[in-house]
Amino acid sequence: MMLRIIRGSRRFVLLSMLATAAFATTAAAQNAVSPAALADYLAKLKRYEQIRQAYDEEAGAYWDGIAAKRRIRNAKRRDRVAITLDDYVLTQPPQYTGPPRPVDPRGLPPPPEKPEIPVIADFLKAAADQFGFVPDRPRSDADFKRAYARAALAAGLTPAQIVGVYAFETGGNGTYDMQAGVTPTRLNAISPAVGYNQLLSTNTVSLLAEFGERYLAALRMKAVPLRGEAKRTMEHKIKAFERMIAYSRSVPQRWSEQDKLAKTTLGGWGIHAAVLDIDLGPMLQVQKLVNSVHFAKMKGYQAPLTPAELELMNLTGDGNGIDMVTMPQALRAKVPTANFFQQNGYERNPVAKRTAVVANLIADMEAKMAKGAQSAGAKELASAF
Repeated sequence: MMLRIIRGSRRFVLLSMLATAAFATTAAAQNAVSPAALADYLAKLKRYEQIRQAYDEEAGAYWDGIAAKRRIRNAKRRDRVAITLDDYVLTQPPQYTGPPRPVDPRGLPPPPEKPEIPVIADFLKAAADQFGFVPDRPRSDADFKRAYARAALAAGLTPAQIVGVYAFETGGNGTYDMQAGVTPTRLNAISPAVGYNQLLSTNTVSLLAEFGERYLAALRMKAVPLRGEAKRTMEHKIKAFERMIAYSRSVPQRWSEQDKLAKTTLGGWGIHAAVLDIDLGPMLQVQKLVNSVHFAKMKGYQAPLTPAELELMNLTGDGNGIDMVTMPQALRAKVPTANFFQQNGYERNPVAKRTAVVANLIADMEAKMAKGAQSAGAKELASAF
């Protein structure tokens, strides 16, 4: 299958077209801007760019330091050498406090922002167009919760772990098709994360590449007792899903390559639609959490993960998560949360920024889980076990 690279979402392309049109329609208006106003704008723009460049350089050095310390800790962990406070960056990330970009008095649009993140409609269209895959969506969220609970129990996860992660990630009332940042009044996503434990599109690609045969086997077992149109529909889904698995394996099984596939190709977008399928979505989300449990044991942490510990690994990735899980209490109050994020992830994560250090992050998780567990959605999920 030909790899189709996406330079920007359809919304981004539309914005670019509108910007071009705006440029043409404001050509006459530009002549009306006084030389003094234009000179003032250009001076402010130059000042803004100087301040912004200085900040970007400072931030770049900070996040380079975060990455360097992470490599040191990983090497120490491999060599079974004790990790100390000196192995973390102990200052908080720099914050931009300069002026905003000035508005061009000629009516010209600012440089285009980064392409918008695809949303559920984009994932569904890409799945249908690229693979002929249409997810079998549940009749109700309660149906999805029951399927999720069955998959979790079969995999050895506890109700407390599942409900805790759900309560933190969704606030206790999230739906199976909830996407990060999207609300009835906000249409733009802040992340491709979808579902009860907010599975990223890169996670979905990675899971299909590694466990595809397991998911196919489960679908084929479900197809056995079916007859007529129901069986034909399932067989069609299986064939489409086989194409999705093959596409997930069209790049090396490295996170960087899978991330590029997930975010910059229509096929990668389409693969993420599997998380909405009532047969596949629960298995995918559960597998992500089970992988974290297995990773912790592989790293020598044999105690059952608490809901907050499991969420640390779900939120920041297994390597970063186990770093915090195994961190001595004395260090937790001193180590900034920034040590466990990439810059982009940190900047769009208000919890990490607000809590500042690991101890506060864990306490915040536990408080949100306790509160979210009292919500109707969390109670419905708990009753599904």
